[in-house]
Amino acid sequence: MDNNNLPKIAIFQKKEIRKQLHNGEWWFVISDVISVLTESIDPARYLRNLRSRDTELANLFDVAVEKGASQIETPLSLLFDTAGGKQKLPCWNTEGVFRLVQSIPSKKAEPFKRWLAKTGYERIQEIENPELAQKRMKATYRAKGYSDEWIGRRVRGIAIRDELTDEWQKRGVTDQRDYAILTAEISKATFGITPSEYKKVKGLKRENLRDHMDDLELLFTQLGEASTTEIARTDGVQGMEDNKNAAKRGGSVAGNARKQLEKETGKKVVNDGNYISAIPNKKINP
Repeated sequence: MDNNNLPKIAIFQKKEIRKQLHNGEWWFVISDVISVLTESIDPARYLRNLRSRDTELANLFDVAVEKGASQIETPLSLLFDTAGGKQKLPCWNTEGVFRLVQSIPSKKAEPFKRWLAKTGYERIQEIENPELAQKRMKATYRAKGYSDEWIGRRVRGIAIRDELTDEWQKRGVTDQRDYAILTAEISKATFGITPSEYKKVKGLKRENLRDHMDDLELLFTQLGEASTTEIARTDGVQGMEDNKNAAKRGGSVAGNARKQLEKETGKKVVNDGNYISAIPNKKINP
C-alpha cells in the first residue's frame, strides 16, 4: 500500500475527523462527520434516523448517482485503528459528505462545507508540492500546543517510518495487517510491550500512540525502526518470516540501548505520560 493511503487525521474546529486516501481522493469517516456537526453521542443511530427520513440519501448508500459532471459514489468501508483494534469504518468521499451535510440541520454546516472544499484543494496542492503536506502537518501539531522541538522529532520519526514501510513493500510485505504484526515485533523488542499494551499504559484509546510519546520514547522508536530497515537491506530479506526476524533484531538494537540508559539513570523510558493530560494552550514536550 502506498504510504500516502494510510489513515490520517483532519481537524475541523478543534475536532478530529479521520480520513484516508482512496484512488487519489479523500474519504472521511461518516460517524466522525456526524459527531462534529451534531455532537451526537451515537452517530450510528443518528445516521439510521437520517436515512429513514431522507429517502434520496438512503438510496445513495446503495447506488452511485451521476450529478452533472461528477458522481456521488456509494460509501466504502476502509480500515482504521480504533479502541477495539483495527476495524473497517464506513467512509464517504467529498461529494458524498457534501450530500450528507445537506441533510443535517447544523449551524456548522456552511463552515464545514468550506472546510471540506479547502481540504480537497489542499490535497491537489500536496500532490504537486509534497512539502506543503509536511508544513500543514507541523501547523496542526503547533495548533494542538506541541513544541517545535517535539514536532521536529515527530516529523523525523514519520520519515523513518515511511522508509521502513517502503522497504517492507519492496521485500514482499504489503498487507496492513502484516505491517501491524511487524511493528508489534519491533515494539516488543524495543520496549518489552506491544503498541496496544503501550496505549493501555498511557490510557489511550483510538489516539495515535506516537503523538503521546516523549522525546526518549520517540528516539528509541526511531532507532528500532531505522535498525530494522538497515538489517533488512543488509541481509536482503524477503517475505513475512524473514522480515519478522529482521524486526526482532532491529528492535533489539533499540531495546539494548534503552536498557543501558535505564541502568545508567535508574529511570524507566516507558511511562504513562500522555498529551491528553497536558495543560491546554501550553507549549509541551510530551
